[in-house]
Amino acid sequence: MARYTGPKVRRDRRAGVMLSNKRKNALERKPYPPGEHGRGRHRQTEYGMRLLEKQKARWFYGVSEKQFRRAYEKATRMPGVTGENLLRLMELRMDNVVFRLGFASSRPQARQLVVHGHFQLNGRKHNIPSAVLKPGDVITVREKSRNLQPIQEAVENVVAVPPWLEADHDNFTGRVLHAPSREEMEVPVEEQLIIEFYSR
Repeated sequence: MARYTGPKVRRDRRAGVMLSNKRKNALERKPYPPGEHGRGRHRQTEYGMRLLEKQKARWFYGVSEKQFRRAYEKATRMPGVTGENLLRLMELRMDNVVFRLGFASSRPQARQLVVHGHFQLNGRKHNIPSAVLKPGDVITVREKSRNLQPIQEAVENVVAVPPWLEADHDNFTGRVLHAPSREEMEVPVEEQLIIEFYSR
């Protein structure tokens, strides 16, 4: 499937927030959209606002339009607030959980490590990054993969793990404690605008 391979900072400037894990904040140096007309005056339409919010969420999690649309349709069938359900489904993806646990430095890296079979889910080898996990699921770095440089560096540099997850970096394991609430999901998007975009 197609992946965005262009400059991530350019996309961050388009979104107006830092979506990538770059250490340098490009928005401090150039706080305007990229391109020849980036500094010009732009009248943002309602459709444009909703589209940008949807794109921000997609770029944040690194998923395709088809995957995101499918998650939205699943969220509409779940009980509760559709916008929160959508973000919850994104947060509980295998690649995102691996990143949140601190076993990868970025979501793209987490996706690659999962696809290459470096993790186990509930004791079995698992290589599907889009799988949605459930409370109680246990992720383990496979024994032969624990000395990999990307995993070692990520574990050494981990700052904090979200409260809905539990990580044991000494034993290279992590557990999903419960589905995250909106307050526990640090996502720089307004999910209501995404719902309005898809339900127009």
